[in-house]
Amino acid sequence: MEKKVLDAMKKAGKPVRPGDVAEMIGEESKTVSKVISTLKKQGKVTSPKRCYYAPSE
Repeated sequence: MEKKVLDAMKKAGKPVRPGDVAEMIGEESKTVSKVISTLKKQGKVTSPKRCYYAPSE
């Protein structure tokens, strides 16, 4: 699931909202939000502005 979310973010090419990622991969946005917060704690995702997330370089 984490890989799916990261791949979708990379494909988007710009900071995205959890809801956008959820639509892209066909999952619930609540689930995606939990995965994003896990990824953020691991340092794999950054938040350039409020409620938007992008993969860390």
